[in-house]
This record gives sequence, structure tokens and C-alpha cells, in this order.
Amino acid sequence: MTQQGILAIWNDCRAGREAEFEAWFQGEHLLERLAVPGFLFGRRHQAISGSCGYFNFYLVESPAVLTSKPYLERLDHPTPMTRKVMSEIFINMNRTICHRTLRRGAFRGAYAVTARFDVAPEMSALTALAENLVHDAGVASCEIWSAVDPAGLPVSMEEKLRGGDKKIKACLMVDTLRQGDAEKLGERLSQQFAGAEVGVFRVLCQLGQGD
Repeated sequence: MTQQGILAIWNDCRAGREAEFEAWFQGEHLLERLAVPGFLFGRRHQAISGSCGYFNFYLVESPAVLTSKPYLERLDHPTPMTRKVMSEIFINMNRTICHRTLRRGAFRGAYAVTARFDVAPEMSALTALAENLVHDAGVASCEIWSAVDPAGLPVSMEEKLRGGDKKIKACLMVDTLRQGDAEKLGERLSQQFAGAEVGVFRVLCQLGQGD
């Protein structure tokens, strides 16, 4: 069975441009991305704590969808609104194509905690942690994402407009039911993984095929 892919994105919004950012994301971007063949689900979040203001991800049939001709055509021919957002409003962009190497738990939560790693973590230890966390009544699900080797991946017009993107090596994402559980877990992960960038987020909206 082909391993599903994840496009993981963290970013900030330039101060004073929040209304334009919201209008673009809700009015155009999320719907546009889910119209690309192979995109299955997208969800966006706003930070409660951490170093970046926003986090969003897309689930795709396989990582190959994110280098497919229909998707690259979209990236290389941004709409006028997308061109404006990418060049003027998006800042501190961190964007990585990943394999979804693990998912435990059947549900999605109202809050998310992400621990993103710039250096590849010990995957067996991360897997054991996820397997343990999912037994907590306050946890809806856990996922581990591992970066696809960026060597040879095309640099799109959208990325050029942003001035280049940072990348991660891996990410642990945990969905929780309640904010308190997310904040406690965020503190725990910050202590356990001193080199990771940990953020706590609330879900803003999501869109899946068939919605």
C-alpha cells in the first residue's frame, strides 16, 4: 500500500495584513488546493503558543501528488491574490513534503500540538511515544511525519515569491480534545525534546473530499 503524504506548513502573517490573509485562505486557497487531484484533506490552525502564528497541513494520496503536474501547474501560475499573499503577507515560511509514517487513533481533535525537528530524531523512540500517548483519554490521535529528501525537488514560483522556505526533518503531531491537554503536552514535549520547536494550536477549519 502506498504511504500517504503530508504537506506541512508553518508560517507567520505580516502585522496589519491579517484580514487579507484570512480572506485569501478562506475564500480561495483551501478550496483551490483541495481541487488538485490527489488532495484528500486540509486543515488550518492558529497558535496558542510557540514560535509561529499559523500551522496548516494537507493529506494527499502519496508524496508524489506534491510534485505532480497539476499541482506544480498551480504553484507556478499563482492567482493575483496568491501572488500578493506570497510576496507581501506570508513570512517565516516553513514548508516540507513528508511521508505520513505513522497514524494512531481514529479521531481528529479540536487542538493540535506539533513538535518539529530540524535534525532527524530517533524514530523508534518517537514511535514508542506516539503509541503511548494515544492511550490517553484526552488524545484523539497521533501522527509522525518524515521529510521527503528535498534534493531535486523543483522550486516553484510561489516559493520564489516567498524568498525560499525552511524545511524540517520530521514532525510529531498530536490532536487533543481540549486546550488544557494540548498545553500540558506542549510543556512535556518541550522538556523531552529540547532541540525541537514545539507549538500548541487551535483548529480554525478543515476541508475534506466529499465535504
